[in-house]
Amino acid sequence: MYVKKITTFALDLLFYLIMNVIKTPIDGLLIIEPRVFHDARGYFVETYNEQRYREAGVDAMFVQDNQSCSTYGVVRGLHFQKPPYTQAKLVSCTKGRVLDVAVDLRIGSPTYGKWFSVELSEENHRQFYIPRGFAHGFSVLSEQAVFTYKCDNLYHPEAEGGLLLSDPDVAIDWQVPEDKRVISEKDTKHPLFKDLVSPF
Repeated sequence: MYVKKITTFALDLLFYLIMNVIKTPIDGLLIIEPRVFHDARGYFVETYNEQRYREAGVDAMFVQDNQSCSTYGVVRGLHFQKPPYTQAKLVSCTKGRVLDVAVDLRIGSPTYGKWFSVELSEENHRQFYIPRGFAHGFSVLSEQAVFTYKCDNLYHPEAEGGLLLSDPDVAIDWQVPEDKRVISEKDTKHPLFKDLVSPF
């Protein structure tokens, strides 16, 4: 009995030492701070472990990894995939700095239409977990940024959906001046929040 209790305590302690999980004001959105081990050679960090992340509240089964490289001022978003191809994402920035944003589109949620942002960078090693039912985007705050994300559903172009990133009612502060923003033509054509029929 005591051996089992000690073993459980040791595992809990190890989990705490390996990662720190921060809940946000919007239910389901999680900030994950993995433990970074530094030495004379550089550093080592565990960026994903199915068992530990599931215990932390990341209950997605990831099937696709993506990476993008962007320069300062690029704003991508706000994107989502419609059912049955909805995606949860675990995102991070491995080079530079980005402001990552998620907008709650879950009908019936007390935070429906609200957004939350977090800075992700190569220095802080933070990850952001975005469950299904959110629109997602990010802006690049550094000269260059490499952005990575894990998805729990494959990309299906026919299921693409979006929300206009400059919607004045949602009023996201992208921390990039409007005259410095680099936005794709496609992302300028997403609907306003007031006109969006959420599929979630």
